[in-house]
Amino acid sequence: MRILVVGSGGREHALCWAIAASPLCDKLYCAPGNAGIAAEAECVPIKVDELDKLVGFARDSKIDFVVVGPEAPLVAGLADKLRAAGIKTFGPSGPAAALEGSKSFMKELCAKYGIPTAAFRRFTEAGPAKAYVRERGVPIVVKADGLAAGKGVVVAQSLEEADKAIESMLVAREFGTAGAEIVVEEFLSGEEASFFALVDGKTALPLASAQDHKTVGEGDTGPNTGGMGAYSPAPIVTDAMAEQVMRTIILPTVKAMEAEGRPFTGVLFAGLMIGPKGPRLLEYNVRFGDPECQVLCLRLMSDILPALIAAADGMLAKFHLRWKTEAALTVVMAAQGYPGAYKKGTEIRGLDRAAALKDVVVFHAGTERSKDGRVLATGGRVLGVSALGKSVAEAQARAYAAVDQIDWPEGFCRRDIGWRAIGARGGEAEIEREK
Repeated sequence: MRILVVGSGGREHALCWAIAASPLCDKLYCAPGNAGIAAEAECVPIKVDELDKLVGFARDSKIDFVVVGPEAPLVAGLADKLRAAGIKTFGPSGPAAALEGSKSFMKELCAKYGIPTAAFRRFTEAGPAKAYVRERGVPIVVKADGLAAGKGVVVAQSLEEADKAIESMLVAREFGTAGAEIVVEEFLSGEEASFFALVDGKTALPLASAQDHKTVGEGDTGPNTGGMGAYSPAPIVTDAMAEQVMRTIILPTVKAMEAEGRPFTGVLFAGLMIGPKGPRLLEYNVRFGDPECQVLCLRLMSDILPALIAAADGMLAKFHLRWKTEAALTVVMAAQGYPGAYKKGTEIRGLDRAAALKDVVVFHAGTERSKDGRVLATGGRVLGVSALGKSVAEAQARAYAAVDQIDWPEGFCRRDIGWRAIGARGGEAEIEREK
């Protein structure tokens, strides 16, 4: 098969890495790709928002199957355009991608179909939103309705902080049209987890569990980012918990989307809060998580390509996946200043030394190769240094040993990725559960 992956981040590098290993893949392209992806695929200089160019390339290059990585082109309808051109595609339609593209749509769907989530209200004006915050009290969560690259969520600990978030979104328009409407919702306590399922419109196939670190600072402090690291499996997601999530959240959502005339195909990524009352849905994403995709691809024993095709073809009912018993952990290296302003074009050295370590893969998220062959940082989150191990603790040790081989003074990373699994649970229980 001739395959095209759309995107340029760490998620897309992991997908290319896994797809390139499939015996079904004869030729792999990635648009636009990055310096790391170039080792797995032929990179095509088409941006993810150039939908018509992507469709034209896929048609002209006789692409058999397209895997759309990021959310923005899915929300914009890329999968619809590709299918209209007769090209098989992994990823939801534009109407189905509203699960991520509009938090208001997602929350209203949950309310209508009894899917457990936080209490909420929608607002387009600052005054009523502030009044609702005072009615509910703090802590409280303020979210931009649309796509904000993982940064449109504020967990306000004070009324002042909530007011500031509301003003920044609705008045200052910090997130542009994505913040023209906001959702103010109940603060949920517990432990967060990422839950993924492949969906073919009617059937859902759960993937291995994962947990990410969204905040920039160690101890899970500071502003939210697109993700500073992840690990799999997540001890909090026991077999019983996974069954409960499928029964109360994932499968009801699949049925609800079909009932709404927006059947969902692709990967459904549920951000969960697991507390004393069980799992509740924080948000849906309609694509693989980044950096969760990296740890899932490292642990997947099965060929990924038939699974993605089965989801696109409505054939998941009797499909099964096999997973490695080892744990996987990814440490994100980001440019100094991220998630605020950061410098681009700095050189990264030592990548070959890091990748040469046992059970280590360095996924690229924001890189390009200069004309003289140097690898340069071009984004905020730049590398996903990933490793396997018999436990989360061993995977963590290997990943940080690889980080220490990388020479990039302008970069930084958290040094505590996986701390919940290692500190609270000893780092071994999660492996025993999956054996």
